[in-house]
Amino acid sequence: MNRFLVLHDYGSSRSWWWVFAASSREVLETFAEVEVVHDAELVEQALHLTLDETAVDAPDPPPGLRDLRDQRRAQRGRPGFGALVGRGIVHVRRSEGAFVSLMELGPDGHRLREVAIAGDGTVLRSAADDWPRNPPIDLYDPDLARHTISRDEFEFVWAAAGIDD
Repeated sequence: MNRFLVLHDYGSSRSWWWVFAASSREVLETFAEVEVVHDAELVEQALHLTLDETAVDAPDPPPGLRDLRDQRRAQRGRPGFGALVGRGIVHVRRSEGAFVSLMELGPDGHRLREVAIAGDGTVLRSAADDWPRNPPIDLYDPDLARHTISRDEFEFVWAAAGIDD
């Protein structure tokens, strides 16, 4: 078993744990919406913090991580679970009300580029360098797999979009 620094970034805050597992993949397959941190500097800094520790297969993981495990268990048997993992760069469309977002995601789920389409028809584009925080999108999420689009569709909208200032 190896010890991994695991992060759940939910926008306004972050939660961190040490998780013992055979591999990073095992961590990601067990807990939804987490990232295994490989940045040596961040791992070194975390060594000086008091973080909850758990085994990937512990029957009762720490609060927060328990909910993410339960979420992953509910996703596991659904069509599309893990379908985007290992595909390299993928493109997806997500909608929230009248707002639509087309995203280009890297192999780790981090946004590389994004096109935002507002309800009034305004179309703006932005790239990874534009965001102070870029938590990964969970590539194991079966709902995300249903929203893939082609690279050509993404590039067409990207080329037509204005730049977000």
